[in-house]
This record gives sequence, C-alpha cells and structure tokens, in this order.
Amino acid sequence: MSFTLWFTGLSGAGKTTLSRAVFLDLRRRGLAAELLDGDIIRTNFSSELGFSRHDRDVNVRRIGFVSHLLNRHGVISIVAAIAPYAEARKQNRTLLEKYVEVFVDCPLEVTERRDVKGLYARARAGQISNFTGISDPYEAPVDAEIVCHTDREDVTTSACSILAYLEDNGLIAAQGHCRELEACEQDDLQWRSMLARLGYARAE
Repeated sequence: MSFTLWFTGLSGAGKTTLSRAVFLDLRRRGLAAELLDGDIIRTNFSSELGFSRHDRDVNVRRIGFVSHLLNRHGVISIVAAIAPYAEARKQNRTLLEKYVEVFVDCPLEVTERRDVKGLYARARAGQISNFTGISDPYEAPVDAEIVCHTDREDVTTSACSILAYLEDNGLIAAQGHCRELEACEQDDLQWRSMLARLGYARAE
C-alpha cells in the first residue's frame, strides 16, 4: 500500500534526520519507498524559486505532485520539507489519497541553538529575508496525524511512534516490538555523496 508521509516543522527541528530514519526502516522491511528531501528537491526542481509565500507554495505543490506520481505506482513517498503554510498542506490532503502529516514540533529557541550553519543568526541580523520562524510565519499544524517533540525525544523514540502509527492504521505490516534503529545508512550516504559530486545535492 502506498501513501505519503510528510514531515513539516521549523528549520533545524529534525525533519531530515527523522524522515531518513523512517525511510531506512521501511526499506529494511522490503517496502518500495522514496525519500524526497526538501533541499535536494529545491536544488533540482525549484532552483528558480525564492522564499516568498507564492514560491514556497509552488515548491510544496511540486513536491506534492511528485509524491502523487510515486503513490500512483505503489511507491511510498517520504517528504521532509518545512511547508510553512496551512493552505498548501491542505492542498496535499486534497491531492494525495493517503496523506499522513508528521509535525516535527521543536521550540524556536531549540532550533536556533542547533543551527550550526548560523542561518537563524543571519536571519535575525537581516541578512536572510523570508526566513521561517523569524521574518516569515510558520503556521503550525492543528490536524497532524502524528506529533513528534524532538526537543525531548530521541530519534529512535520518535521514529518508533511514527512506525507504530503506520502499523496501527494498516499502512504497513506490523513487525512486532520496535527495535533500536541501526545506523546502517551506507547505501543512502553513498547515493547522496554521488549526487553531491554530480551537483544534484549539496555536500554534507
């Protein structure tokens, strides 16, 4: 069964880390799944877009449509993208037959402390405009199927709660007790490294 699992939240909330953990677990279960990371999608599908509300909404619509195509052909789509506006997320629910929203809830002060790239500091200094949470709003979901509090949960705890929801709602087969998520990401990391070498992704 295919569906879209969309991780929304502030920059630095943990969307990429958590979505990758869930993606790898689904792949270990032998399921057809694809991870659509917001940064990689922007680089390859939306590089001409800025960060105005209109451009952000266009970006979310594009990711939603790619997810729709994947789902049509039996592939689970896992998305990690801020998607700050409620109306754009509502459009996902209209387009995608099976849409599961994960609100990666993390207080702004915590995301700022985690920001090793200094983006929040630059935004507060006026060097970056339309920065979600600082100079642009984030409309937090009120109807997300899953909420993960990444300021007080580790990755395994949050990922297991997501997997349990998917099992309980018949979207994936139950696997029994939740196990520790292995750090075996070599294939995924090699793929991302290849993309970076070819200019399809930023080097990590």
